[in-house]
Amino acid sequence: MDIVQRPLGTRWTPSTTAQEVGTGIDLSGRLAVVTGGTSGLGLETVRVLSMLGAHVIATARSTGAASALQGMAHVETAQLELSDPGSIDGFTSWFRARGKPLDLLILNAGIMAAPLTRDQFGNESQFATNHLGHFRLAVGLWPSLREAMGARIVSLSSRGHQIGGFDLEDLGFEKRPYNKWLAYGQSKTANSLFAVAADARGQRDGIRAYSVHPGSIVGPLARHLTTEEIAGFGALSEDGSPVIDPATDKKTFAQGAATTVWCATSADLQEIGGVYCENSDIASVEREARKGVRPYAIDSMIAHSLWEKSVELTGGDVS
Repeated sequence: MDIVQRPLGTRWTPSTTAQEVGTGIDLSGRLAVVTGGTSGLGLETVRVLSMLGAHVIATARSTGAASALQGMAHVETAQLELSDPGSIDGFTSWFRARGKPLDLLILNAGIMAAPLTRDQFGNESQFATNHLGHFRLAVGLWPSLREAMGARIVSLSSRGHQIGGFDLEDLGFEKRPYNKWLAYGQSKTANSLFAVAADARGQRDGIRAYSVHPGSIVGPLARHLTTEEIAGFGALSEDGSPVIDPATDKKTFAQGAATTVWCATSADLQEIGGVYCENSDIASVEREARKGVRPYAIDSMIAHSLWEKSVELTGGDVS
């Protein structure tokens, strides 16, 4: 286990917003890519990074979603479908042809609790989209990250990793009965382990990686859930609107994006990487409490094994 996986004691709270975290930070001249950047947490992340001066490329499944970004300075959109290797390779080729270093890669997009479907290679859809798609994207953009000489990768995990069920020998649910929540938890564990392995490989090139729990937020990620399922989590008030109570992890998009922006910009993390963060601080290691990170989600040996498996499944790696 990484010995730096312990809280720093920052001044931020669960109520802190992304804009507050960014106060006084100048990202002029920096280039960022945010997947799923046209709605929800991704949209708020794009808004704040651009407000701080960064040029941001917000990706979406459809370029028709660009209307959400109207009026934002230094922002452009690009089509990217994380479940389609051809789309990912097309995007990385397009980006690298620009000849610019990539300072920030925010792996924000994802799906949750989806019914069982598989990609063209037979990979379960949540693992394929949330992890393998982002793995392929990061590997494809690695030369541009290296050129930045101080790049950061932020991978959105969640407390969903605490569901457990991570099985390197059955990532596709071919041996186990499919359970949409176990599959989601497995993909979120993979997002955290990716940050551990990416950071270990990137340090020599000045690339640091982090994983993030943004909070429990009712948004586009819940599109596969019924109203009854969402209400079962205590996430809806009597009038059907989302409950906002940061003290119990129920946040707005502005509050949820805070930890992403903190990981992307904080000087506190200058010499630290590979850690799982929440509430704009490094999270504590917890074995049972409904907070923090489980030991298996930051285990360097499991992270290395997952990286090797991901190389096998995607055919891509960093040199």
